[in-house]
Amino acid sequence: MHHAERRPSHYRLRCTVCGQRRPDDGLALGCPEPHAPGLLRTEYQATAFTPDPAFQGVYRYHSWLPVRRTLPDTGRTAVYRSRRLAASLGLTELWIAFNGYWPERGGELTTGSFKELEAATVLGRIPQDAGTLVVTSAGNTATAFAELCARHRVPVVIVVPAGALPRLRTRTPGGELVQVVAVEDADYADAIALGDALAQQPGFTPEGGTRNVGRRDGLATVLLAAVEAMGTAPDHYVQAIGSGAGALAVHEAALRLRCRPGHDTDPLPRLLLAQNACYAPVHQAWQTGERPWLTDGEQDQRAAAERAFAPELTNRRPPYDLSGGLHEVLTESAGHVRIADAAAARAAMDAFRELEGIDIEPAAGIALAALRDAVRDGEVAADARVLLNITGGGRARLALEHELTGHQPTMLVPRETAHRPGEIAELAARLADTRELHPAVV
Repeated sequence: MHHAERRPSHYRLRCTVCGQRRPDDGLALGCPEPHAPGLLRTEYQATAFTPDPAFQGVYRYHSWLPVRRTLPDTGRTAVYRSRRLAASLGLTELWIAFNGYWPERGGELTTGSFKELEAATVLGRIPQDAGTLVVTSAGNTATAFAELCARHRVPVVIVVPAGALPRLRTRTPGGELVQVVAVEDADYADAIALGDALAQQPGFTPEGGTRNVGRRDGLATVLLAAVEAMGTAPDHYVQAIGSGAGALAVHEAALRLRCRPGHDTDPLPRLLLAQNACYAPVHQAWQTGERPWLTDGEQDQRAAAERAFAPELTNRRPPYDLSGGLHEVLTESAGHVRIADAAAARAAMDAFRELEGIDIEPAAGIALAALRDAVRDGEVAADARVLLNITGGGRARLALEHELTGHQPTMLVPRETAHRPGEIAELAARLADTRELHPAVV
C-alpha cells in the first residue's frame, strides 16, 4: 500500500530548451512550448546532498526524487570497492555499483536490474488517478514494472517484443492488473511504436521512457549511492547503454552534486558508455558523426539488432541530438563510447563471477569488457577512480533461491498492428474490457 500521497512542492521542472520552469503534475513528459525537442530536468529546493536514513531503498534520496509518495520494500544500489577485479584490470581504485540480487552485499533489487530504481520512482511520481500506465520495454524495464505494479496493485499495460517474454519472470505473480501485450516478429522499435500509440488512447497514460524525469532521477540514485559510499564522485563512470537513460541520469546527478555550496569546480565524471559491437548506433554517431537511425535502412538495423549479445541495448532511436540528450552529456563530460563483442562480454561475465563471486547480466558484461579495453588503451588511467555500473546481476542466484513466475501475454499482436493507427483503438478497447473485469484496488 502507498504511503499518503502529497502534492510535490520540493521541486520544479525546467525545460532544457527554453528554460521555462513549472510545477509537476506527475505526468509531464515534455515542454508545451513550440520549439525544438528537449528533455525536462528537475530542479530541487534542497541543494545539500542529505540521504535520509529514515527511508529504505531508493527513497533514501527522496529530497532529490520527483515523488509524491513512497512504496515499501524497495531496494537500492549496493556500492563497494573491488580488490580482485580491480587488480586484474590494472586499476588501483575500482568501485562497483551493483544493481541486482546479492543479499550479502546489500543487493536487494528483486528483479536483478537497476530498472527497478526507475520503476519505484515513476510509480512514486504519478498521481493515483492517472489511469492505466503504458510501459514499453525490451526486457529489464518490463520485469521491473511487472514486479512493482503487481506488488503495489498499480494497473499497467506492458508492451514487449514477443522475444522478450522468456525473460519476463518475477517473484510476485502478475495478477489481473498487469497486462502484457507481446508484439510478434518485432524488435524494441516496433514495441515502442505500439506503446506510444496505445498510450494516447483514453484511460491510458504513457510512462514516457527517457523523457520521464521519474525514470531518470530514479536511475540517478546509482551515482548518489556511490558518492555516499565513496565520499566523492568518480573520475569515470562506466555503463552499457541502449537508450542511454542511465547515463543521462548520472550526468544530471553529477551536475546537481556540483551545485552544492563549495563544489562548483568539481570535475564531472567522464562517461564511458558501451554498446554491442554488432549494433552500436550511439557509438557510430559519436565516432563518425553519422546517425544510423537516419541513414541506415530499417531492415539493416533490424538484422544487426537481432545479432546483439545484449538485446536490451538495441534502441534504434536513442535520444541523441535533442537538448539534454546523449551528444550533449558526452560532450560536457568529455566522455567516450566503446563497443564489445559477444566473446569479450562472455569472458568479462566469467571473470566477474570468478573474481567477485556473483553472476552478472550480458549488458554488464559489455560494460566490463569495454572498461578492460579502455584501461588497456590508456583511455582510463591506472590510478583513476572508476565507478562501474553492473546494471543487472544475481539473476542466476535469484532463480535458485526464489520461485519466479512467468507472464503469459494478455494479447499477442502482429507487428503490423504497431504501425496501423486504425487498429490501436480496437486494441485499447479490448484491454479496457479485460481490465473492467478486474477493477483496480487502490
